[in-house]
Amino acid sequence: MARPLRLEYEGAFYHVTSRGNDRGDIFFSEADYKKFLSYLKKAKEKYGVVLHGYVLMTNHYHLLMETPEANLSKVMHYLNGSYTTYINVKRKRSGHLFQGRFKSITVDRDSYLGELSRYIHLNPVRAGIVAKPEDYPHSSYHAYLSGKRDDLVNTEALLEVVGGGKDKARTRYRAFVEAGMGLELDNPTEEVYGGMILGRTEFIKETLLKLKEEYLGKPEISHRRTLKSAEMGDEIMAAVARRYQTSVEEITAGRPREARNVAIHLLKKHTAMTNRAIGERCGGLTYSAVTKACGRVEGEMEKSRRLRTHVKRIKGDLSQFKG
Repeated sequence: MARPLRLEYEGAFYHVTSRGNDRGDIFFSEADYKKFLSYLKKAKEKYGVVLHGYVLMTNHYHLLMETPEANLSKVMHYLNGSYTTYINVKRKRSGHLFQGRFKSITVDRDSYLGELSRYIHLNPVRAGIVAKPEDYPHSSYHAYLSGKRDDLVNTEALLEVVGGGKDKARTRYRAFVEAGMGLELDNPTEEVYGGMILGRTEFIKETLLKLKEEYLGKPEISHRRTLKSAEMGDEIMAAVARRYQTSVEEITAGRPREARNVAIHLLKKHTAMTNRAIGERCGGLTYSAVTKACGRVEGEMEKSRRLRTHVKRIKGDLSQFKG
């Protein structure tokens, strides 16, 4: 089975999750939660990682983590390995505690730090364990409310984004989290690009540039085609512009509308870009507007030979379809 690529670079920000083997428990007592946090603190000291948030559930955990050095795999090998050894010795068991490798996505902290932190802090509420996030003892939410220095969690980055000074920022953050209670919040990680990147279009492009080309060429790396989608997106926009004898800027502005709709259709069909990313690329369209544009082109192609010819010739100009 293909293994997802680990994208590691200095200053990367991650959402990391790990689940119990066969969805089994990984925490069995209060002492276990404390022990895991002690390993997390040691990982912070040993590898220099910055922890921005966490929630420890019975059978899985979520971490919001920053790596000043490109060493996420080392950090997680130490953390999960140390904790597995502890549980195996304590419970006189052997074998795997966690289900496969940990999962991580690289995150655009400027756009998603707030959403992700709210999503994980409300995890115990969504699970019906507590009525309010502050009632759950095994999360970083308390560090954001207390105003006291926390040796494990760095709250400054998120509170700076919230703004208004530390005291006001804590009040604003609490209101932001509580505003999500009782709502069907979208899972921010569902907008992940290529199985590994969450962020705006420009962040995705910048992050892809950090990938070494030899990694993308390895057949065992999953998502290798989708990871080239930023480059493919540029090629699609340029090919549509040539076909309609206009510029990429004009297409982005919706002139002519058919050209933009065709571009949206091709981006949706032949790249791994999300609707949100395509909307940003095509003039700030909404998720639903992107969906409607795709449907409109597909419907018109069934009726219009001219449009089918346009799309066929545009695809013929793209490297993905040559050879």
